[in-house]
Amino acid sequence: MSTLKEQLKSDLTAAMRERDQVRTGSLRMALTAVTTEEVAGTEQRELTDDDVLKVLTREAKKRREAATAYVGAGRPELAAKEEAELAVLEAYLPRQLGDDELEVIVREAVTASGATGMPQMGLAMKAANAAVAGRAEGGRVAGIVRRVLAG
Repeated sequence: MSTLKEQLKSDLTAAMRERDQVRTGSLRMALTAVTTEEVAGTEQRELTDDDVLKVLTREAKKRREAATAYVGAGRPELAAKEEAELAVLEAYLPRQLGDDELEVIVREAVTASGATGMPQMGLAMKAANAAVAGRAEGGRVAGIVRRVLAG
């Protein structure tokens, strides 16, 4: 079992003992998503820490998008709930890169990949995502890659 998954389970137990409803619900949701990912496909597998991080990143993105949608729909109480769940998930994710840091890393990765224009967007994105390693959302990375390739 991955150490991150073990950490989630032990934190869930602690949250249940403390009767922390938000943390308990958020961690249960995260562990359910991890378990679902483990049994998806043709055979069951044990997720590595990197795989668990990807699942948590995906869940955090869902919470961020839901909070934005609720704010747009005039439902601040539901947005606040999503943001509280997001805060719990972000404690397990690596620190997100700032815009300046991200731009430097992506520019170096694109240059190293040898991509010169938009037709090589896939090659550039593969190199950039490997360099960023989950410390920024894909949409932010793609925007910078497009600017670098166009520019």
